[in-house]
Amino acid sequence: MEKWWFYSEGSGITKSILVRDSNGENYSIYFDIENNIFEIDNDSSFLSELEGSFSSYKNDNYLNDDDGSKSDDHYYDNWNNHINSCIDSYLRSEISRDCSENVNSIDSGSSSIRTSTNESDFNLSPDLDTTLQFTRIQYSHLWVQCENCYGLNYKKFFKAKLNICEECGYHLKMNSSDRIELLIDPGTWYPMDEDMVSIDPIEFHSEEEPYKDRIDSYQRETGLTEAVQTGIGELNGIPIAMGVMDFQFIGGSMGSVVGEKITRLIEYATNESLPVIIVCASGGARMQEGSLSLMQMAKISSALYNYQSNKKLFYVSLLTSPTTGGVTASFGMLGDIIIAEPNATIAFAGKRVIEETLKVTVLEEQQETEYLFEKGLFDLILPRNLLKDVLSELFKLHGFFSNKNQHES
Repeated sequence: MEKWWFYSEGSGITKSILVRDSNGENYSIYFDIENNIFEIDNDSSFLSELEGSFSSYKNDNYLNDDDGSKSDDHYYDNWNNHINSCIDSYLRSEISRDCSENVNSIDSGSSSIRTSTNESDFNLSPDLDTTLQFTRIQYSHLWVQCENCYGLNYKKFFKAKLNICEECGYHLKMNSSDRIELLIDPGTWYPMDEDMVSIDPIEFHSEEEPYKDRIDSYQRETGLTEAVQTGIGELNGIPIAMGVMDFQFIGGSMGSVVGEKITRLIEYATNESLPVIIVCASGGARMQEGSLSLMQMAKISSALYNYQSNKKLFYVSLLTSPTTGGVTASFGMLGDIIIAEPNATIAFAGKRVIEETLKVTVLEEQQETEYLFEKGLFDLILPRNLLKDVLSELFKLHGFFSNKNQHES
C-alpha cells in the first residue's frame, strides 16, 4: 500500500488522505477537526475498520472535553496520530494475512507472524526466512523494520528521526551522506579525492564475481566511488576535516583507496591545523587486495602519529555499528577522544570466527557498546541527536573555534 498526505487551507483544520492499495484501488479519507467531520468514499474492509476505529475515538471523552482548554493544534496532533495508528494497524493485518497465505502454501501447519501485546513488535518464526523476505520486499517502500524490536518505522519520517527506532530507541545504520548531513553545516562540505577509485592490484580471482565488476556494481548501487567519503566542512561554524566510512559499500572494507583517502585527509588537516573526525563503520581490511589492504593500517597510523604527537592536534574517532577488524586495530582506537554510538557492534574478530577458532562461546553483548564501555574501551556513548553539539563543545575545549569567533577576536 502506498500513502500520500495532502494539507488544505481553510478556516478549520482539515486534512485529506489519498490511499492506494496494492491492487491499484484508490480511497479518499477526509476529516475536519474543528467540526468533527470524518468521511470516506469507499466501503472497503480497510475503510470500514478505519471508520469504526475513528468513531470510537471521536466519542471518547478526551475529544469531547467540555472545558474548551484543548487547542486546535492539540486536537490536530491527536487526530493525526490516531489516523496513523489506524493505517498502521491495517498494514500489520495485511502483512500478517499475506504471510499466512504464503506460509500455508508451503506448510499448512506453520504460523507466520504473531502480533504480541505490544503492537510494535513482530515475533517471527525462525524458519520463515522466505516469508520475511517476501514481506520486506512487498512493504519496503513504506517502512523500515527495526533490527532490535521488529517495530515499523515509516520511511517518510525515518531520516528526520536520524534512523533511530521510535519504538525502542535502537540506532539503525546510516549511510555516509546522511552522516555528513547530520554533522556538517549546510553548504560548507567540500569533498576530497572523489575521483580516486579502486583497481584490482593483485588480480584477485573469484568464481562468483570479478573484483572489478563488484566495485562497479557497488558504485552504481550506492552512488559512491569507494567505501569512505572525505572532505572539509564546518561543524557549528568550526572548520574540520572529516572522513565517513559507508558500510553499504562492500561492508565498509578498507582497501588501498580507502587507506589513501584517509591518509591524505589527515595530512591535509595536519598542514591546515584542523581537527579531524573519522566515522568508522567497517568489516575490516578488504581481502580482495590482500596485504596491500593490511598496509593501510600502518600508513594511517603513521599519519596520525605525526598529526597527534608532533603537531599536537585533536582527533575524534566515532565508532558506529559495525566497527571490526583492521579498522578497530588501527585508527578506530587511536582517537584522542573515542566516542561510540549506542548498541553498536564493536570488535576485532567476529563472533563466529572467535567461536570456530577458539572453541568458546561469545555472548552477543560482549561485542556491544554498553558492555565494552564498562571495560574502558572508549570515552563516551553518545546518541545521534546529541552528537553535533557535544563535538562542538569538545572542539572549543581544545582550542578550535568557529570562523566567526576568530574574526571577532
